[in-house]
Amino acid sequence: MSFLSQFRAAPNLLTLMRLFIIPFLIIEILDGHHVTAFALFLLAGVSDALDGLLARWLSQKTTLGQYLDPIADKLLLSSLFVVLTHVGLIPRYVTVLVFSRDLGILLIATLLFATGTLRDFRPSFFGKLNTLVQIVSLTILLSQLVVRLPGLPLVSDFLVRSIAFLAPLSAAQYAWIVIRRMNGAPQSGG
Repeated sequence: MSFLSQFRAAPNLLTLMRLFIIPFLIIEILDGHHVTAFALFLLAGVSDALDGLLARWLSQKTTLGQYLDPIADKLLLSSLFVVLTHVGLIPRYVTVLVFSRDLGILLIATLLFATGTLRDFRPSFFGKLNTLVQIVSLTILLSQLVVRLPGLPLVSDFLVRSIAFLAPLSAAQYAWIVIRRMNGAPQSGG
């Protein structure tokens, strides 16, 4: 499939829509339009779930999609961390830990890929858990802006603090996996 035709694949169109939603989601949060912001966030989440399903159902897995989907996911999560920190819903130290982890992993993966040292850089167990907790935390934080439920602030506070623990832990797991693989030892754990 040519590069341009990959853009027309339904899953990639959904991913592009998710990228298009991000600035409007940020604007709605900053302007205090929380219902619209939550609706845009849910739309982004649905598009993320659908793009993977469509890629399998329609046999439209593309190279562009393999790169574009995780980029869209990371941009959405990172943008939300920044804007929710700005409006006071996420402590600065949590966002700094999240960005430090992501930047470190990106730099290491880029260097390893560019040097041909390591081409297979899959998510680790703690990396997947960290992402899941981030998604659940952001969902709860955004829903809190729309619906007031008792106990929800305690849950979101616990989850946000969990991210502060999981981000460096997953970074350490990535480093351990890379060191073991570079030394030729078999990789364990996902």
